[in-house]
Amino acid sequence: MNKLQGPALGIDLGGSKIEALLLDAQGAELWRERVPTPAGDYRSTLATIASLVERARVAAGMAATLGIGSPGSADAHGRIKNANSTCLNGQPLQADLQELVGQPVALANDADCLALSEATDGAGSAAAVVFAVILGTGVGAGIAVHGRVLQGPNGLSGEWGHNPLPWPNDDERPGPLCYCGARSCIETWLSGPALAADHARRCGGSPLDAAAIARAATAGDAACQASLERHAARLARALATVINLLDPDVIVLAGGLSKLPGLAERLPALWTPWVFGAGVNEPVRTRLALARHGDASGVRGAAWLGGKSAQPVY
Repeated sequence: MNKLQGPALGIDLGGSKIEALLLDAQGAELWRERVPTPAGDYRSTLATIASLVERARVAAGMAATLGIGSPGSADAHGRIKNANSTCLNGQPLQADLQELVGQPVALANDADCLALSEATDGAGSAAAVVFAVILGTGVGAGIAVHGRVLQGPNGLSGEWGHNPLPWPNDDERPGPLCYCGARSCIETWLSGPALAADHARRCGGSPLDAAAIARAATAGDAACQASLERHAARLARALATVINLLDPDVIVLAGGLSKLPGLAERLPALWTPWVFGAGVNEPVRTRLALARHGDASGVRGAAWLGGKSAQPVY
């Protein structure tokens, strides 16, 4: 059983909210709080995190280890890059927090924290290699190997959402323009806004968000059902490339779109034609699972990150 040396505090730094979770040595929840993220204000964000740390220390009655899950990743100089919370970009987040709270801070991408959580005591528990996917407003992924976060020298491990959609159909070329400057990134096809945009391009009419498309599909709307089928087929192709390259034991799905009706059940059959050498006599042995800890998995992973003093594996 996975255990911690003592209380472990995790902070999930999101664009709209900051969530803090304190775990005991057995991984059970001791205390939790969620507050709004100061929009576009780096210094206020630091102060908000420091305030949460202080309240967690009071709740624990003693010092706790600290792990932070944030958007983006740190560059060679410890400055955040590629964060959709743009006020973080270029800032030495880890160093600033360590100085402010007076203790070591473990820092990883929020999707890495998801992977660590699910590999530690979640849907990928005891698996050697876990690939964890966030399907939401954006698309990201993290990798855990033998219970430790895989980051790599460029801090880019798991940046699956900014690879091109594989095996595109003619009507998928050249693909939507991504905020990163490239076209046809996986994120531009598989995120919530991407699903809505694809449906609008095909069907016109009043715009529908991903949740409305899912509800209408469940009610029998053929156009919405077709939009979900296209989304599932694209996700299957995108995950097949992960299996071909990384061959993970488990792929864990999280985020709002992971709950699209029938998605998880259909994916293994849909990805099989695209997995190298797979077929009737050689099934794909990668297991697909939904995140056991749901929306709490990222903050739990941040707590495990600090508590286990997880280091990148190269």
